[in-house]
Amino acid sequence: MCGIAGWVSYDADLTRRPDVVDAMTATMSCRGPDDEGTWVRRHVALGHRRLAIIDLPGGRQPMSVHTPNGDVAMVYSGEAYNFTELKEELTKLGHQWETDSDTEVVLHGYLQWGDEVVDHLNGMYAFAIWDERDDKLVMIRDRMGIKPFYYYPTPDGVLFGSEPKAILANPIAKKVVDLDGFRELAGFTKRPGWSLWKDMREVEPGTLVTVSREGIRTRTYWKLDAKQHTDDQETTVARVRELMTDIVHRQLVADVPRCVLLSGGLDSSAVTGLAAARLAEQGEQLRTFSVDFFGQEENFKPDEMRDTADSPFVRDVASLVGSAHQDVVLNPGELTDPEVRRAVLRARDIPAGLGDMDTSLYLLFKAIRGESTVALSGESADEVFGGYRWFHNEDAVNADTFPWLAFRNSMMDERSSLYTPELVKNLDVQSYIADQYRTAVAGVEHLDGESEREARMRTICNLHLTRFVRMLLDRKDRASMAVGLEVRVPFCDHRLVEYVYNTPWSLKTFDGREKSLLRHATKHVLPDSVRDRVKSPYPSTQDPGYAAALQQQVKEVLAEPGHQVFDLVDRAWAHRASEVDSATMEPSMRIGLDRLLDLYHWIDMYSPTLELS
Repeated sequence: MCGIAGWVSYDADLTRRPDVVDAMTATMSCRGPDDEGTWVRRHVALGHRRLAIIDLPGGRQPMSVHTPNGDVAMVYSGEAYNFTELKEELTKLGHQWETDSDTEVVLHGYLQWGDEVVDHLNGMYAFAIWDERDDKLVMIRDRMGIKPFYYYPTPDGVLFGSEPKAILANPIAKKVVDLDGFRELAGFTKRPGWSLWKDMREVEPGTLVTVSREGIRTRTYWKLDAKQHTDDQETTVARVRELMTDIVHRQLVADVPRCVLLSGGLDSSAVTGLAAARLAEQGEQLRTFSVDFFGQEENFKPDEMRDTADSPFVRDVASLVGSAHQDVVLNPGELTDPEVRRAVLRARDIPAGLGDMDTSLYLLFKAIRGESTVALSGESADEVFGGYRWFHNEDAVNADTFPWLAFRNSMMDERSSLYTPELVKNLDVQSYIADQYRTAVAGVEHLDGESEREARMRTICNLHLTRFVRMLLDRKDRASMAVGLEVRVPFCDHRLVEYVYNTPWSLKTFDGREKSLLRHATKHVLPDSVRDRVKSPYPSTQDPGYAAALQQQVKEVLAEPGHQVFDLVDRAWAHRASEVDSATMEPSMRIGLDRLLDLYHWIDMYSPTLELS
């Protein structure tokens, strides 16, 4: 894991500007607390911050290899889980090694196969290679978009970084947010390539971007293809079990302490069970961690998304597998601490407005980092196996929009209600969402002869794997790397994604429930209570003290009448929201308060130029 940054300028001498790439790299010290390095030549500067996971003394970066026609240098973030096999293959082809790191294997893979190295990798990664032989930069991102990667074209080259903050540290980049960027923040569609910041783009998942004197070109090396599924039910379940076992075993490889994030749901419990069994074979006890809130279990009330509290199920799993378990229990004071909110905003670079679901995740990761450096997560199983409630709600499935927006709940309810009427009019979010939906659906490939139902569910699955999951993966990566924790996501292994994507919906739900394939493939490592549990999303505090604390903070913001946040937020709405009874406040209003406070602190921290008229 790590943070990368760089600058290519064909018209300048960057050996005179090492201070700039140093500043870009320094913004990601949290992503790489163990080491730092830069590599500077006339037209390129590469920066790296390292979180040491594999080959602690030998994996320093930037890493370079001298060839007769010029140097080839790389900065790399992530993990190649199949690096051992690749190393053996490359050794047979004549490559020699100076370290035991996966970084060196990926670099030599590029020397051997060029751009086609992407076809050999299994893992999560974002890396940039400067090839002096052709004076070109090659930027590559993993298939699912697990690791973040951004770039900013310039008149004579490019800036790039793991996070926008690295790019914004270069004076060439402008901190401008326009209507186009803000629409996506309100629309929640995850437009491919989107960045909140004007002129900045993501390297899209499964994509390779090449920068040369001729300009910038992109190539998609992986996408979701529609393929005929011929395995029967028993064979399909067995194949999912085989894949899950292999994936978890691979992702447990590390030279640092490991753990699993355990929520008590099917997804994280399956990973926990498989990981515990593997470590038990090696004579080790698995560590597991959960997040909870003071009084949540005793006072839990079912809500629109959650039927049960997590804690009883967490205990069942920990007891079954014998893990060394720790609950991270949070109170409203911790969740509403302005400094914690600012830390989350600094990590994400955007005012996402997810409130306690962001701050609790950050605080969970911070607590885990004191004990472990690598954590495995159940993230993305719902997108792969079809677990969300809206997958099974006919109104949401058949709606002419993204199903997570069609499914009525407080998180997805009117996301623009707190904005000024003028901003709402200028944003025209509904038209934006409609345009994005049409574009997304048009890109879905179908099989000849597919039934109407199967075609619709393939479309729904595709939207989640190419749009929705990327929002969650970005959130996970930013919150974890802000405290120097590497979180791995077994369910994003592209082999599993491809296989399950092409199983018919009737197979994904063959027992009449969500995630049938996963439930049956991993039932041997699950307690009965978890096998029978209905899907429950990431927890949110139900303590009315949380909303009351938000209201007090908003009143303090209202006392600053000239603050730029009121160019965006309707002051009358803020007044109303700050005065209602916190004990009976609608969840959507509480979420609006969180969005307001995110905007307020984000403006203070980033001083953006807003072009929203």
